Amino acid sequence: MGAYRAVSSEEIGVMELAGCQAQDWGRVQVGEGFCASRVRRVAFSGDICIGALNGVVKVAGQELAAELTDAVIADCRLGDNVRIARVHTVLASYDVADGAVITDVGEMVTHAGATFGNGVEVACVNEGGGREVRIFNEMSSQFAYLMAMHRYRPQLIERLNAIADAAVASVRSDRGAVGAGAIVSHVAQIVDVNIGPAAVVCGPAGLHNGTILSEAQAPTRVGAGVVAEDFIIAEGSSVDSGAVLSHAYVGQGVKMGKQYSVENSLFFANCEGFHGEACSIFAGPYTVTHHKSTLLIAGIYSFYNAGSGTNQSNHMYKLGPVHQGMVQRGAKTGSFSYMLWPSILGPFSVVIGKHLNNFDAGDLPFSYITDEHGETFLTPAMNMHTVGTIRDGEKWPSRDRRKGSVKRDLIRFEVYSPYLVGKMVKAETALQALSESVTKDVEQVRYKGVLIKRLLLRTGAKGYRNAVDLYLAERILARAGDAVAQGQAAVQQALAASSAGVYSEDWADLAGLLIAGERLRQLEALIESGTVPNAAAFQSAFQAAWAAYADDEWAWVRHTYQARNGKAVDELTVAELDDMKAARDKAQATGIKKILADAEKEFDDIAATGFGADGSAADRAADFAAVRGTFAGNSFVKKMKAQLDQ
Repeated sequence: MGAYRAVSSEEIGVMELAGCQAQDWGRVQVGEGFCASRVRRVAFSGDICIGALNGVVKVAGQELAAELTDAVIADCRLGDNVRIARVHTVLASYDVADGAVITDVGEMVTHAGATFGNGVEVACVNEGGGREVRIFNEMSSQFAYLMAMHRYRPQLIERLNAIADAAVASVRSDRGAVGAGAIVSHVAQIVDVNIGPAAVVCGPAGLHNGTILSEAQAPTRVGAGVVAEDFIIAEGSSVDSGAVLSHAYVGQGVKMGKQYSVENSLFFANCEGFHGEACSIFAGPYTVTHHKSTLLIAGIYSFYNAGSGTNQSNHMYKLGPVHQGMVQRGAKTGSFSYMLWPSILGPFSVVIGKHLNNFDAGDLPFSYITDEHGETFLTPAMNMHTVGTIRDGEKWPSRDRRKGSVKRDLIRFEVYSPYLVGKMVKAETALQALSESVTKDVEQVRYKGVLIKRLLLRTGAKGYRNAVDLYLAERILARAGDAVAQGQAAVQQALAASSAGVYSEDWADLAGLLIAGERLRQLEALIESGTVPNAAAFQSAFQAAWAAYADDEWAWVRHTYQARNGKAVDELTVAELDDMKAARDKAQATGIKKILADAEKEFDDIAATGFGADGSAADRAADFAAVRGTFAGNSFVKKMKAQLDQ
């Protein structure tokens, strides 16, 4: 805000004739370009600074005069060409930046020592407590994950709390802020809320103790009927249509509305929540729930899609609601599915039906978990070649709504990675061992809370084994690249180990960031030592880990290939790489054919049920083609066929 001067006696006279008053005009200052005739029926108290009032603001596509009318304003600093109208009780202790608009507000005040939602403890993952995350404006999903899930490292938690404390202290203030170009309208009460530049706050019922982060290139919207307390909403997000938030963090690019209810929960990049309810959840990136009667409770999720009526139970009616669950990346739950916590659902798996027993399927990715006569059955590797899984891997990067200057949540979108393939290696080993341990008269075996039919053990192990080998071949061939045509020396150089890579057998998914376990432990040790002193340093350290993914992946591929084949990657000859490519192409072609076969089911006679109403069989086919198109003309099918041809 620019320089200010004392208001002149002539300007005071103009304003008093327009119905204005001040407890002490000597405490009212104005800036260059101030126009007293644009101030009407305003009561001032305390220290007031008013910038230029000679321009216009844009509201709903219309240009309106910058002015102050029909308002009570106390201890405020107003930038150039703001519009403040019909503030019925008081606008107090706010700095309002250039071009901002505040209209039809009952009360908008900031109390001394406000932290604007920073420092609020969110009891995520476990409703009974113990995994609280202290939220702050610059918090990433990785920071929150470590805070919530790595309680077994008390020194780490102590240092993370210190980082959070510093972030809270940096925003503590006796004054609130409304950013440049923000619009605040039709709100009964706003208390201790910071509002970022270009934000649109239109019609919420009430906002208490929060921050609405926003940027011109990533404006945030808080809409009609929203009730929010103890919250932070990040850039580019939309919270609208009666959503209710209490003790909540809403990350970048999130959509929330249609009476969605959130309590003690964290939502990170590109999540969507409509109609249902979230209680004590950690919603990692791309967690989506769109339906009524869907309750997500006491769990951690990532790249997850909840079917209508999805429900979980965290209460055994013994020591209270202390149980928790984990739904790993890419999983889905069918309509009215139910899981009893504690349970773990593996990556890219699907749950159908009601499951009244606890299970751990974390190392059995791509599984179908179904209810058969009250028992939980698992079909391993069934979801690996479905069209939905392939679409998931392609759609997530294209649906990243984050447009801000900084993307805090660090995300790796790869479907196949050392994290996932490492689980497949474990699954292959486990299923093979089970297959060898049971006799042919056994129909099914129990494994970590699920039943697996004996006949599926060997085929499941084979499915995982083939997928692991295909992944390793793809990464090796991609690394070799054009070197194959240049001879053996070039191949050896291309396949050499990277000095920057860190090998670790185990990998983790830190709420979107795939990271080698050893690199993670190194970072945690740095944090514990105090080498990572603040949120900016934390972000920088994990950004480097994000960038090191390819080197760490290559270290894992080299080690795993040698362990499985008894031969170092460096020893592969050009001829062997040619054979590997031929086998890879054949396996890929088989996989694509399976995906195409799955996609073709979307165009069979059953899929056409209900089409061609009141017409003939020919009309039915024509109606289906008009609405759904044809199998050959489908864009996804065309893409798959092009890959098959290649």
